[in-house]
Amino acid sequence: MFTGIVESAGVVSGIEAEGTNLTFRIESALAPELKIDQSVSHNGVCLTVTSIADGSYTVTAIDETLKKTNLGKLAMGSWVNLERCMPANGRFDGHIVQGHVDQTGICTTVQDVDGSWLFDFQYELGHEPANQNVTVEKGSICINGVSLTVFNSEADRFRVAIIPYTYEHTNFRNLKAGDIVNLEFDIVGKYLKKMFAGYR
Repeated sequence: MFTGIVESAGVVSGIEAEGTNLTFRIESALAPELKIDQSVSHNGVCLTVTSIADGSYTVTAIDETLKKTNLGKLAMGSWVNLERCMPANGRFDGHIVQGHVDQTGICTTVQDVDGSWLFDFQYELGHEPANQNVTVEKGSICINGVSLTVFNSEADRFRVAIIPYTYEHTNFRNLKAGDIVNLEFDIVGKYLKKMFAGYR
């Protein structure tokens, strides 16, 4: 389980195809603190560390993950947001994040508003939200592994505001209109939506 509070940004330094899977080598300051078999969130996707060496580590994404997230679009030099699992005695600074991406979205606009940034997202064409994927005004959303607060919530789009610290310490600083992001919707909202779907 994660909280959506990014610990570090890593850089893709190697990509190797293994059948339909892709193995990524990630350079990160977190590497010396990791253990093999440890789960780490990469742009909001929970992946298992398979090797560690010289300030970097490797993880493997299977074909299903590559199809449903933006990991298949990573290239050499791409930045990824990283978060280790929350310890049992940890503090919830974000919200409950499973590391299981629900669907992808597309960044439609980026606005610099004199000290912060507004990002608008729409569900990616051909990947409309399932019934349980909803946002609510002032509710939580996880975008590329970052816990954020929604506003301008609509049926197929929403907006978030990014403060300078988040902008500088995550790959939001590289996002531009047209880029694909990973979306994980609030788990409480998904369960409630599913529970009450039959009571309309």
